[in-house]
Amino acid sequence: MTEEIHKIEPPLAGTEIETLLGSLDRQRATFAWKTGGLDSESLNTTVGASAITLGGLLKHLAGVEDMYFAWRLKGQDPGAPWNAVDWETDPDWDWRTSADDSPEHLYALWGDAVGRSRQRLAAAYNDGGLDQLLPAIEGQAGSLRRMLIDLIEEYARHTGHADLIRESVDGLVGEDPPGDVAWPGPAAV
Repeated sequence: MTEEIHKIEPPLAGTEIETLLGSLDRQRATFAWKTGGLDSESLNTTVGASAITLGGLLKHLAGVEDMYFAWRLKGQDPGAPWNAVDWETDPDWDWRTSADDSPEHLYALWGDAVGRSRQRLAAAYNDGGLDQLLPAIEGQAGSLRRMLIDLIEEYARHTGHADLIRESVDGLVGEDPPGDVAWPGPAAV
């Protein structure tokens, strides 16, 4: 008997919000699969001339989640550790410091950030939908829709990085995470 693998993907004929969240969750699940279950040495592996590591990607995307869904969404403080960093003098802090963090800390940092993002997104969506304009950044105000597209793009880019690094760590390849991949679960709005 062949094992059936259920793909994590957006609905084929869903609403706009279901499609956006399905696309984001597919990227999150694939990222979790490509970075999951590794020790510190594996999380600090680099490929070629790049300094990007899987641990750095976990920490960076945890920060992206908190920055997008606190600061960018509502103009709110993203919380620790992001609000204690002098980003002007240390713009690569998340990448640089990930090697100092344990795998457990990095996985929890990312998973907790995704959980907070889901709560903040549900509240914002229920409060104004996808057309609502967010606080202006550098003089421009974008919609919640645009922010979600930007986040999907951010994940897609970094999931590609994770794919290459993970293959060099232990040979894991593939496009679709297995249906039982451990990740912070699907979003609901």
